[in-house]
Amino acid sequence: MNPKPPLLEVNNLRVEFPTRRGPLLALDDISFSIAAGEILGVVGESGAGKSLTGAAIIGLLEPPGHMTGGEIKLDGQRIDNLPYEAMRKIRGRRIGAIFQDPLTSLNPLYTIGRQLIETIQTHLPVGAEEAHQRAVRLLQETGIPAAEARLNQYPHQFSGGMRQRVVIALALAAEPQLIVADEPTTALDVSIQAQIIALLKRLCKQQGAAVMLVTHDMGVIAETCDRVAVLYAGRVAEIGPVSDVIHRPSHPYTRGLMGSIPSMDEDRERLLQIDGAMPRLNAIPSGCAFHPRCEQVHERCTRQRPDLLDAGPTRAACWLVNAAQGAAA
Repeated sequence: MNPKPPLLEVNNLRVEFPTRRGPLLALDDISFSIAAGEILGVVGESGAGKSLTGAAIIGLLEPPGHMTGGEIKLDGQRIDNLPYEAMRKIRGRRIGAIFQDPLTSLNPLYTIGRQLIETIQTHLPVGAEEAHQRAVRLLQETGIPAAEARLNQYPHQFSGGMRQRVVIALALAAEPQLIVADEPTTALDVSIQAQIIALLKRLCKQQGAAVMLVTHDMGVIAETCDRVAVLYAGRVAEIGPVSDVIHRPSHPYTRGLMGSIPSMDEDRERLLQIDGAMPRLNAIPSGCAFHPRCEQVHERCTRQRPDLLDAGPTRAACWLVNAAQGAAA
C-alpha cells in the first residue's frame, strides 16, 4: 500500500497503567508505519488512545504509564528502549512535537528568539549569527510578519494562532525527520486552522518529513492527510488511504464516525450517531471492543477479537470483512 520505505515503524505497541486492582491496558497491539513526506492522520473518540500513541513515540509517556510490549523504530533504529538522555537528543533533533496548547511548549520568561536560537544551537552545529538568521527565516516561513522584530517579544505578546506558528517553527528548527502533531489546530478558529494546515503540508513536503497528525476532526484529516488510522479503545479499527476510509469505510465504527459528519451534498434533518460510549479501560469487552455498540454484531464478535484484515484498499479489524470476502468468492 505504501511504496516508500517507512521512516517511522510502530509494531505491536502496548501501553499499560498499573493500579491496585491490576494493570489497565491503554494501548493494545497498535501497529502502523509512516513514510518520509507522508502525513498519517490518527483519529477517534476521546479516550481512544490517540495522544497516548504520540506520547509513546516521542518518549513522553506520563508515569505510571509505560510500554509493556512492541517496538518503535525511526529510520530503522529502535528508539523505545533508549536511555533518557539519548532519547532527549533525538526528541527535537530527529523528532519534532507540536502540542494542542502552545503555552505548554513555550517558556513565558524567555523571548521567542531566545527559545528558537537555543533550540537551533542545541541540535545543529551552527554559530550564534547563523542560528539568529535561521530563527528569523523559520518565523517568516511559518507566516509571522516582521519576524526580526518579533524575535524580541515574549509568548504573551502573540495571539493564539501566532503562538501555534511559533511552536511549529520550534518543531521544525532542527529539520526533524518526524513530526508528531497532537491536536495542533483544536483551539484555533477556522480561518487560522486552514492556514496552519496549509503551512504544515507545505513545510513537511518541502523538508520530506513524516508527520503523525492526531486529531478528532475528520475535516482536518480529509484536508491534510495521505492515510488515516482510526483508533477505538486502544486498538486500530481501520487504516488506509484517506479517501477510501472516508468514502468507503469497512469497519462499522468508521462508518458511524463518517456518518456523523455533516455533508453539504445531502439534505438530512438528523446526523447519524453511534449509540453508547467508549468503554473504560477497566471494562474493555471481550472479543471486538466495539461489539456492544455495533448494529451488525454476531456471536463471533463477542468472543473472538479480530486482527486487521485486508478490506480492499484499507485494512479493518472486523469479522464482517471475512464474511464479505467469503461472499465475493
